[in-house]
Amino acid sequence: MILFISDLHLQPERPAITEAFLRFLDEQALAAKQLYLLGDLFEYWAGDDDLSAPFHQQIVSALRRVSDAGVEVFWIAGNRDFLAGADFATAAGLTLLPETWVIEVGGKRIVLLHGDAQCTDDVKYMAFRAQVRQPAWQQQFLAMPLEQRKQIIAGLRENSKQAHTEKSYEIMDVTPAAIAEVFEQTGATIMIHGHTHRPAVHDVDGKLRYVLPDWEPDAAPPRGGWLALADDGTLTRHALPAKQP
Repeated sequence: MILFISDLHLQPERPAITEAFLRFLDEQALAAKQLYLLGDLFEYWAGDDDLSAPFHQQIVSALRRVSDAGVEVFWIAGNRDFLAGADFATAAGLTLLPETWVIEVGGKRIVLLHGDAQCTDDVKYMAFRAQVRQPAWQQQFLAMPLEQRKQIIAGLRENSKQAHTEKSYEIMDVTPAAIAEVFEQTGATIMIHGHTHRPAVHDVDGKLRYVLPDWEPDAAPPRGGWLALADDGTLTRHALPAKQP
């Protein structure tokens, strides 16, 4: 079985999500063949020099236990944690993948991505994304002191929250043209992505687009879950179980 998750937005201030994630790793991921993390595992990542933070150590150690058990763990960066680099990957025992990745299972060609690059109607975000994904920008940013980077990120997060209240759902969603382009370029018939926090299965001219959920165990009902891919290519959705009283 191959498992896919995204958009947990892990942070010390949200312990319920961390608890649910650790339980998922112990009860689900350890029994899998592969685990794909499709972006925004963390609420933010300021750089690999923040690996020593206790919370990051907790998450990295948990991922390492899964990897050490023989599960292949793969990472596609999201819009919140795209600065995760080689040191993080080594510590967690996972493989960093490019923004778009194709796998073939059970005779099916499946393209994996985070999904933010396909929100092309959000012109302001796309301009920001183009800037921060440039190696020169990242090199300059990572050269700043860690605390300064965290302050900048905190400001960006606050601006993002404000911007979301001013944008329509349609602008913040993926666009049909961008999705069609990915299907055409990759030759895939199935797509799996996150980012939009709108779990669903969409028919795209006979192809299937699976959207992963974000995680919020304290919501009523709880949000979250994963997709599981069997060796024969069958995909099943699994909801995050309710917390035990």
